[in-house]
Amino acid sequence: MKLYFSPTSPYVRKVRIAAIELGLEDKIELIVSNPWENPPELANANPLGKVPALMIADNQILFDSPVICEYLDSLNKEVVLFPAAGESRWNALRLQALADGILDAAVMIRLDSLRPESEQYSDMRARQLNVIRRALLSLDSEMTRLIGPVTIGQIGVACALAYLDFRLPEEDWHKVHPKLDCWYASWMERESMQMTIPPTV
Repeated sequence: MKLYFSPTSPYVRKVRIAAIELGLEDKIELIVSNPWENPPELANANPLGKVPALMIADNQILFDSPVICEYLDSLNKEVVLFPAAGESRWNALRLQALADGILDAAVMIRLDSLRPESEQYSDMRARQLNVIRRALLSLDSEMTRLIGPVTIGQIGVACALAYLDFRLPEEDWHKVHPKLDCWYASWMERESMQMTIPPTV
């Protein structure tokens, strides 16, 4: 398998963590692809021009991160990141969706911050910050959903919190949400989190 990736993408990090937790990291070749440079190999692999994109058998390409993670999960019958049915499945998928929503908002803020100051959208930033803060409140109010066997939901939440620290350190959520901070601190000790820490650029 070949994974088109950017080392700073939180969506890629989610895929890489899933692969490590599933014991599949050695079966994946990493191909650095900066989507902002529009490399032709990425465009050919993914018509959306985004990472992550995973090439599997017969040159078939999977995207985006939820699809890739579920595919990887299907390859290991002993570890289950996507519960098959029932409350545990919907809890994992809901957490993943909430985490992806945090990432979507944080990425929008990050991209806007790269514009010249005169062209930045303060209203958009305020709206996306409110999205992030509401999502964190939701997570903090239902910590029991984060306890238990590792699922894609927990992986997604850990990636989202890590990305806030990486790109929005001024949004000091640790002090506001001490229970979530404690959970995150324990997750940061996992080998999969340590192996996927992005470069500081």
